[in-house]
Amino acid sequence: MSAATAAAAVSATRSFRSTRTSGGARRSNKRGSPLLSQPFSSSPPASRLVARAGRPTWLPGLDPPPHLDGTLVGDFGFDPLGLGEDPESLRWYVQAELVHARFAMAGVAGILVTDLFRVTGISELPVWYEAGAVKFEFASTEALFVVQLLLMGFVETKRYMDYVSPGSQAKEGSFFGLEAALQGLEPGYPGGPLLNPLGLAKDIRNSQELKLKEIKNGRLAMVAMLGFFVQAYVTHSGPIDNLIYHLSSPWNRTIIQTISGSSS
Repeated sequence: MSAATAAAAVSATRSFRSTRTSGGARRSNKRGSPLLSQPFSSSPPASRLVARAGRPTWLPGLDPPPHLDGTLVGDFGFDPLGLGEDPESLRWYVQAELVHARFAMAGVAGILVTDLFRVTGISELPVWYEAGAVKFEFASTEALFVVQLLLMGFVETKRYMDYVSPGSQAKEGSFFGLEAALQGLEPGYPGGPLLNPLGLAKDIRNSQELKLKEIKNGRLAMVAMLGFFVQAYVTHSGPIDNLIYHLSSPWNRTIIQTISGSSS
């Protein structure tokens, strides 16, 4: 084979390889290969980073679930069990949390005040977890139970009716003539001079800061009530007694020593 023939053969081979490569690239582009159709990036979209940086969550850096979009008061993206994925269930849970928070705040205040009166000797009151067994002279336990059942049942029924049909319990004749004292601002916030005597949130739809303070304090009160329950079960004492006991020797009388001592 002459040198000219060999050079022609090499040139034809290179031309074929170049044509095959360019054709493969074109076919790959037609198929939408991610490497050729768009640049590769391992970082999340910018919108996701902005949302993550601009909204506080219960666990920093955690993406909140889609159904908790930050529009609810006190929404920090906490729903590990996905209980609020259904919109109607989420609406009910919001009201349930609000009611439990208010009961917890009232309970914590009542326990602390009465326990302080008991420990200081101002009044001879029973410890809070024994108060329900006290017999009163003005009425029997059975009568008090029936009265409480009727009153609480009536109020809770009215609250549920307002939840189902917002504003219905503020209509004239729906609450024994007390409708003016219960303005029915929105479910969970009846308002009016009876339940908002200081007029702190007359415009309830623009009172997000007050709503946030209430739900935060309510959540803290629910945790405190849980602490009172555990404390009473372990130590058989009230919270003020336990505080005095701890302060008498802060380094030696803590929750760790108390629980370890009760289990041994």
